[in-house]
Amino acid sequence: MKKLIMIAVVTVIGVTTIQAQEVKLGAKAGVNFAKLTGDDVEDADGRTGFHLGVLAEIPFNEKWAIQPEILYSQKGLQSKSDFFDGEIESKLRLDYITVPIMGKYYFTDALSLEFGPELGFRAKAEQEIEVTGEDDGGIEGTQDIKDSVSGFDFGAGGGLAYQLNNGLFLQARYIIGLTNITKDDDEGAFGDDLTNSNLSLSLGFKF
Repeated sequence: MKKLIMIAVVTVIGVTTIQAQEVKLGAKAGVNFAKLTGDDVEDADGRTGFHLGVLAEIPFNEKWAIQPEILYSQKGLQSKSDFFDGEIESKLRLDYITVPIMGKYYFTDALSLEFGPELGFRAKAEQEIEVTGEDDGGIEGTQDIKDSVSGFDFGAGGGLAYQLNNGLFLQARYIIGLTNITKDDDEGAFGDDLTNSNLSLSLGFKF
């Protein structure tokens, strides 16, 4: 995973160096509304998390540009169900280092359409279980499940961005996962093929 992240970083830096005179660098942060898709989790709730990182916008002409990013992004889900006289709540926390590579088309000087792939490298995978009941104080525990979650995730998507004159920008993006997050040799860990999906809202700055 470290080698793949390094390749992505070198690629971003290399392209940035080639057109350094026109490149805009920046940073962004925001909220994730993430969910997993699969038959066994269709009734589960999504996970609300955050993302933050850096980016570079590399223009080709007045209308077209490419925007690679390196982000820390929280994904996963949570669910609740009845358990005897109480309730069991499960939270699946999947954190990634993601590398979106977005093509950008500017409708106007401010409004742009974004589309492209996203590479994800697993940073953390944990499952938290909390059982509450009427007759006891409850049971709670967290388990590391990296051995059951694939180290690489691939997705694609798009969104819209609005650039202000002072360098601030607003961004909305939806990414749908195209690969199973469960390791091929451990398909029984979740009982289903699962894919990530994520709606993100961002506030950022370019200079």
